[in-house]
Amino acid sequence: MCQGTFVFTYFQRAALPLTDSRQEAVDKNEEEMIMRKMKTIMSLAAAAALAGILLIGCSTEADEKTAVTETTTTAAETTTAGSTATEEKTEGGALAGKKISVMTPYLTSVTTNQMAGYIKEDLEAEGAEVFVIDTANDFAELASRIEDVVSSGTDGIVLVSADPNQVANQLQDAFDADIPVFGCDSGFIDGMQINATSDNYQMGELIVRYLFDDLMGGKGTVIALTHRPHPGVVKRSEAFDDVIKEYPDIKLITEQHVPAEQPINDAQDIVANLLTANPDKDSITAVFAAWDEPAIGAAKALQEAGRDEVIVTGVDGNEQAVEMIKDGTNLKATVKQNFEGMAGIVCEQMEKYFDGEEIEKGEMYAPAELITQENAQ
Repeated sequence: MCQGTFVFTYFQRAALPLTDSRQEAVDKNEEEMIMRKMKTIMSLAAAAALAGILLIGCSTEADEKTAVTETTTTAAETTTAGSTATEEKTEGGALAGKKISVMTPYLTSVTTNQMAGYIKEDLEAEGAEVFVIDTANDFAELASRIEDVVSSGTDGIVLVSADPNQVANQLQDAFDADIPVFGCDSGFIDGMQINATSDNYQMGELIVRYLFDDLMGGKGTVIALTHRPHPGVVKRSEAFDDVIKEYPDIKLITEQHVPAEQPINDAQDIVANLLTANPDKDSITAVFAAWDEPAIGAAKALQEAGRDEVIVTGVDGNEQAVEMIKDGTNLKATVKQNFEGMAGIVCEQMEKYFDGEEIEKGEMYAPAELITQENAQ
């Protein structure tokens, strides 16, 4: 605007009365001057416009470079974060990412369910992927499922509360495939790594001697409720067989097999029938139950019949049994197994195996405790 005003004023001052020839010369000079000034103005305007374009271009390029730098930084940060996440995901112990099959035919049993739960919890805490498989007291189905997990390439098998001799052929397939097999309150056969359990014979001897000496006073009659297909129960039953030979004044009335599917109900029915066959108060002194669930069923049958003089003992230390001991029912004592400790042994030994450490094969015992009304909690 300022340049245009200057040109206009200058043109007005040059308009003086002259002769024609002179006027023509002046006009021509003034036109040349105007043209030169206009060119200057145009050049300045063009220069200013170009400078603006260059400034804008530089600013845009700088912004683009900044954006690219920021994007690159963000991408680098994302990559670093991703790498860290991947590293964290892949970090962990020897069990991380391993697929472990926890297998049992007795998951409906309170104690077996507890053990399977503890094992699952411990292994998952170490990063393993755990599959609990129950075959509802069907050993043929257990054999079939072992074949399935071996074929699918499981990394390890934990057999819970099941006699490995009954599925020995299928376990041999696992051994041949270099799949380690661990037991929890199961038996032990060659080819397995370890079996974590209680010393079932010692527990049986402990509870039987407490029953015969402290509760029965070395005399009377007794009923035995067992389930000899179970490897732990059979050892407790063998302890009963051995110890009773030392007590000539204690007579075994009968040994009854209790099925594993509904042991409380079945034991209650069995004892109710035996009470009918032995109605006199002194006809039955005690009931030895090789695990707690039939002991609970026996105590219920005795309560319903009003036979509060009959003594009952169990083994396992499950919560319901301990509560009944505390409440002063017919159930007087049990031996509490350390199921959480057994699960811990399995997890510890399995981790050592997958870490390449050599482990000592065989039975490994978690300590057990006699529970009476005096120490029941």
